[in-house]
Amino acid sequence: MSEENAVPTHVRSPSCGDKVMTKRVNRKMDIALLPFLSLLYLFNGLDRSNVGNAETQGFTTDIGATSDDLNFAVSVFFITFVLLQPPSAAIGRWLGAKHWITIIMVGWGIFTLAHAFIHGRSALIAVRLMIGVFEAGFYPTTITYLSTFYSRYDLGVRIGLFYGQYAVAGAFSASIAFGIFHLNETRLKNWQYLFIIEGGLTILVALVAWFWLPRGPGSAWFLNSDEQKFVVRRIRKDNISYVTHEYGTDGVERDRLTKRDIVETAKDWKLFFLLIFNICASVPSQAFSVFMPMVVQGLGYSSIQANLMSVPPFICGAIGLYLFALSSDYRKERGYHIIVGIFISLIGLIITVTTLSHGAQYAGLCILLFGSYISAPLTLAWLSGNNPEPGKRSVVVGVNGFGNFAGVIGSQLYKKRYAPRYLTPFYATLGFVVAALVGYIAYKFILKAVNAKKLQMASGKTAEQAEAERLDGTRYADAKWTFLYGL
Repeated sequence: MSEENAVPTHVRSPSCGDKVMTKRVNRKMDIALLPFLSLLYLFNGLDRSNVGNAETQGFTTDIGATSDDLNFAVSVFFITFVLLQPPSAAIGRWLGAKHWITIIMVGWGIFTLAHAFIHGRSALIAVRLMIGVFEAGFYPTTITYLSTFYSRYDLGVRIGLFYGQYAVAGAFSASIAFGIFHLNETRLKNWQYLFIIEGGLTILVALVAWFWLPRGPGSAWFLNSDEQKFVVRRIRKDNISYVTHEYGTDGVERDRLTKRDIVETAKDWKLFFLLIFNICASVPSQAFSVFMPMVVQGLGYSSIQANLMSVPPFICGAIGLYLFALSSDYRKERGYHIIVGIFISLIGLIITVTTLSHGAQYAGLCILLFGSYISAPLTLAWLSGNNPEPGKRSVVVGVNGFGNFAGVIGSQLYKKRYAPRYLTPFYATLGFVVAALVGYIAYKFILKAVNAKKLQMASGKTAEQAEAERLDGTRYADAKWTFLYGL
């Protein structure tokens, strides 16, 4: 069998009619679906990071806790947040994304609002644990949901735009905090208003999501009947060479999750190899999403100024992600884009730790964040595109969520005892970033080697043998020699 036949059918050139329809449906989804999901993720980021903004106004002191208690509470948030991602993603697949997203958003919105009225270490830990429980399923459920609307190489830039809201959330939260912390209201502390406003808005937006989000592309209110059928057919065609699931009328597979999906994911050593380095690469973005205002405060800014000066680094992070996601989809390449992003982070870290100038350190933080948000969404797009079986893909997305263990590492690194320069945390972060750089380079060459082996297996095979391989269940999904990994 030739290499041309081994290449996935969805990578080959579509007809002119398909191109026109693809542009039309993508444009409609980019207007009606993607921005709304991005808004939801913005609130996800706000409610995760706002404790860092509140701490610049004495949050832990006012509730009778310590700064170390805050670091511990952030750590336990990530523990429940990470461990519950696979089961929560499975619930989302069973219950349906639109329903599960609304339920979990209302849940974490309530506990975000509850921050305004807690007292003591135990209450702080409890509310952070519960936010972790509810937020756990949001990202994997939403990404799996997006993958039922967009085809393989349309997905990366959309995930980038979606994930970019995590960086925007840092900037938005800092801006909101800057405004709220100028209030002269005396009935409540300024940080209490921060939690009340952000928690209340999350609940409101979640209720809108119940009515706004369609169950799947086949029931999307913003597409006409022909467009709905085209999107369902496109997603089916995106996978039909490798899987045998039948799709329901709403474009969601009837067999939602199987035991084999879980078993095959557990056997995929490549996934767990990459997971280690995904964690390493995510340490900067996870740490600074919470602790950036305190790190900036260490450069000599007041508590209010520190929140305002936290905005530009996060904007740099969003810009870097958007540019790299767009280039990655356009060039149909993931690995080198991620590697370059990690290298940019490395440059920013080196500048930050090797200079005594506050201006240069601040510039280093901007460069660091420019590269820090690139790896996570492109890794997810890489894994999603390389797992054509929808059931396994949802489990892989959930397992990839363990990359958020980087938040546990970051929350234990950036403690107030290391202020104002935070040199020890920065040097540790530098080590993690170097490890990530080496790991991602190795992973790309591993996939190249696997593809070469598959092409060797496909050499000389006929179309009939390729069809037999597709229908045969001996090798599953991406393990079939008819499927080549995207690089």
